[in-house]
Amino acid sequence: MGRRMDTPPALTLPAATGGGRNGAVFRLTLGFIALVILTFAGVEGWRAWRDYQQAFAQANDTVVNLARATAQHAEDAIRQVDVLTDALGERIEGDGLDHLDVPRVHALLVQQAAIMPQLDGLYIYGPDGRWVVTDKDIAPESANNADRDYFIYHRTHDERRVRIGEVVRSRSTDQLIIPVSRRLDNPDGTFAGVLLGTVRVSYFVDFYGDFKIDDKGAIVLAMRNGRILVRRPFIPGITEQSLAQSEIFRRYLPLSDSGVAQIKAVVDGTDRLYGYRALSRYPLVVEAGLSRESFVGPWRRGVIKTVLFLLVLIAGLSGFGFIVLSQLRQRMVMENALLQAHRAMEEMALTDSLTGLGNRRRLDLVLEQEVGRARRQGYCLAMIMLDVDYFKRFNDRYGHSMGDECLRQVGAVIRQTLKRPADLAVRYGGEEFTVLLPDTTSTGASQIAEALLQAIRALHIEHADHPLGFVTASAGIATCLPMSDVVTPVGLIKAADAFLYMAKNNGRDRWHSALGNSTLEPFAAPPS
Repeated sequence: MGRRMDTPPALTLPAATGGGRNGAVFRLTLGFIALVILTFAGVEGWRAWRDYQQAFAQANDTVVNLARATAQHAEDAIRQVDVLTDALGERIEGDGLDHLDVPRVHALLVQQAAIMPQLDGLYIYGPDGRWVVTDKDIAPESANNADRDYFIYHRTHDERRVRIGEVVRSRSTDQLIIPVSRRLDNPDGTFAGVLLGTVRVSYFVDFYGDFKIDDKGAIVLAMRNGRILVRRPFIPGITEQSLAQSEIFRRYLPLSDSGVAQIKAVVDGTDRLYGYRALSRYPLVVEAGLSRESFVGPWRRGVIKTVLFLLVLIAGLSGFGFIVLSQLRQRMVMENALLQAHRAMEEMALTDSLTGLGNRRRLDLVLEQEVGRARRQGYCLAMIMLDVDYFKRFNDRYGHSMGDECLRQVGAVIRQTLKRPADLAVRYGGEEFTVLLPDTTSTGASQIAEALLQAIRALHIEHADHPLGFVTASAGIATCLPMSDVVTPVGLIKAADAFLYMAKNNGRDRWHSALGNSTLEPFAAPPS
């Protein structure tokens, strides 16, 4: 047919700028409010994160310093007993237990025990576990410590180093003590007994109590195997528990002798930040922990205050924004209503009220645009001028009311015959119609004209004053390739009107163009 089906709609109404401006202002206002809220939230979020990092770093430094201080204290306390028992052991082994000056040694033990506040007592046991001499003035009758773990260990091991044992209750003072013991040998290397210094658990408990940590904090002194020696807060039975399955002993200590770990305590299930340190000289480990709540709690309360402030601020900005946006929305609604009314009036002004097709004014607007577009893109532009045959006779016989109905039906079939959105059909005036076909050759236009004439014939509208007895139409087709400014809208209309005149002069019910005229014979009158 020589017609492209993707041609854009012919009519382009003037764009309304008021709604676009209001929409832009609406979006700009909404975006500004959102940006302010996001900026406040972002700044406060960054500050909250920074404060958390600072709180965590401060807590980290605190537990590291606590662990270092408690480790140093524990090592000093044990080393003093180690040095003392080493000197005493060398002297006792030199004199021999059989030649021991008991009163003199007793006085020495009393003197040393008084010097060291951590000591609960000093004891010398013979190879059978009997008490040979102590710092106590009175020894229990039948006193024998051969059943103690430390005594059994030294009797069966020839190790000469000091040994730190698990917490036991002293048989002389009834205090919980940490036994610090070493083996005594005879000159021939056989087992001669045990020299024991006992360190009070309460000494460490009192020392740890001086540290200012939170109520849920904890300080622990434990053996390397995990057995607890001292803990703050101290609870009955705590020395019988072990930390061997805790994360610090399982995961951290095998990799490093000191560090920081955030874990849940196995003793009471509290989440804490622990600083831990293994003693360098003795098989002991200290842990100093602050509850997570102690440093996260104040930070959280600060965040809550900030969030409440932000909520109030956001509520205020949202309220202000709601008012502004509501005003803008109302203005947009009003302008849209005015725009719709304007478009409706414009559409009415461009539409034929009888047929619903476009009117002469619409054709004038669109034709100017299509001529320019065809000139720019270099395609053909066709126009069909169509006139209802013997329409004056129809009106005279049937009246204007039936004449209007006839024109309505003709306009309807013209609209139905045209398939492309770009094709424009208008009522040019009276019984005359015009069809504008962008991007259509003469061949394509003649096929459209033939289809239009056949569709009008198919209506079979009675017309007694027509030679055929029913309504028909004639058409003139003008086609041009507007490659220059020679082609004008007026020229195209005049050409189509001239070919229409030729079709009427040649017998009506046909079309005529520069290529020729209808090749089909006119329809015969339908049977009566």
